Amino acid sequence: MDFKHVPVLYEECMQNLRIVPDGIYVDGTLGGGGHAFGIGSNLNENGVLVGIDRDTDALEAAGERLRGLKCRTELVHNTYANIKDVLAELGISGINGALLDIGVSSFQLDNKERGFSYMHDAPLDMRMNRDDGFSAYDVVNRYDRKQLQEIIKKYGEERWASRISDFIVRKRQDNPIETTGQLVDIIKAAIPASARREGPHPAKRTFQAIRIEVNGELEQIGQAVDEFCDVLLPGGRLCIITFHSLEDRIVKEAFHRRLDPCTCPKEFPVCVCGKVSDVVKVTGKPIVAGKEELENNPRSRSAKLRVIEKKR
Repeated sequence: MDFKHVPVLYEECMQNLRIVPDGIYVDGTLGGGGHAFGIGSNLNENGVLVGIDRDTDALEAAGERLRGLKCRTELVHNTYANIKDVLAELGISGINGALLDIGVSSFQLDNKERGFSYMHDAPLDMRMNRDDGFSAYDVVNRYDRKQLQEIIKKYGEERWASRISDFIVRKRQDNPIETTGQLVDIIKAAIPASARREGPHPAKRTFQAIRIEVNGELEQIGQAVDEFCDVLLPGGRLCIITFHSLEDRIVKEAFHRRLDPCTCPKEFPVCVCGKVSDVVKVTGKPIVAGKEELENNPRSRSAKLRVIEKKR
């Protein structure tokens, strides 16, 4: 299956990265290579583009798309949270900029066999890295009722988390829940008809929650902000795109901690811990899609871009 990914906030990312032709840049969520191609197209033969993804299908597709760029291109099967290890293996000590487009890719959603989408009936999977042994099947069939309720409420912000977890546990007593279609039917049965008529697809929040749990997505984000800030060269920028409030809140708070690292009690008149920020704020409120992009790419509707810069 071909990647049909339209990179969100593309122009805004290119502008905010302030790409220098001979610089070193990282796309930590390579996907189909849309953002990476834009970065690489602005680099010369002395520039370096590092693309990281957990999904080998993404790396293969992006490799085809990026072929022919003038710059040195390194594609790595890993997760962006391991950026320091990735760079060390490549012999790179610092970078001029990085981009993270958090969440599931359009390819993964559209490829029904991957089990990410509530719109296709497929085996319960949702693994971004198919080498991992833990899948959505394990969450749905092996988590107890309390665990299911907690992740659906926390990661999906689903008001019907308790009923949905009850229905899942009850249904799997007969036979294991094996497909996304079965799970969708259970969720629909759990949510009252009046509630199903409002808002997004009734399974959207639960599927989001299970996907986040399977891939440990939120745990990586906060760690990654610090790791990337550490490897930025003076004047280098980190751009992060998020798609829901949980992700955006983590990025916002991680940026704030980096901008204000002082650990002194609030009542202290002066700082005595000696911790000083090594970054500056580029964005206050996040950058969002304009009218034209919203019309052409519905996925951009919930996208938010935050940018931070290493002090010169």
